[in-house]
Amino acid sequence: MLASASNAIIVGFNVRPDSVAEENAKRDGVDMRLYRIIYDCIEEIESAMKGMLAPKFRENILGKVEVRQTYKITNVGLVSGSYVLTGKVVRGAQCRVVRDGIIIADDTIASLQRFKDSVKEVAQGFECGITLDKYSDIKEGDIFEVYEMEQITE
Repeated sequence: MLASASNAIIVGFNVRPDSVAEENAKRDGVDMRLYRIIYDCIEEIESAMKGMLAPKFRENILGKVEVRQTYKITNVGLVSGSYVLTGKVVRGAQCRVVRDGIIIADDTIASLQRFKDSVKEVAQGFECGITLDKYSDIKEGDIFEVYEMEQITE
């Protein structure tokens, strides 16, 4: 009755439930797990607890980009003519728009161009054209901090 009231599961080791308790558990929809090997029980409970925890993420900075010029292109939107200061830029990565030391937007890199070619990444010291997914109020001198979120497994 306690397990059904609190939506819990019943864990048993080297025991068998009596017929009345088993019938009540089935009727109330209570999950009963019975084990003969203690390590199986421990492993299953550990994996269930890890699954219930929210995953932890860490920010991994990929690079910094300076906007040198902006272009409005029909059917595309605002393209930022940019120079990669440090690291690299990757298409699809997260991007923070920093103006005068203040973060004004957080967006995703929608497209990345090098000359006329669409590329997956551009390295430090090269120029590129960047289009952001949603944000379009980009000005010359803005800095893009490109990063990705990495899940930490413990």
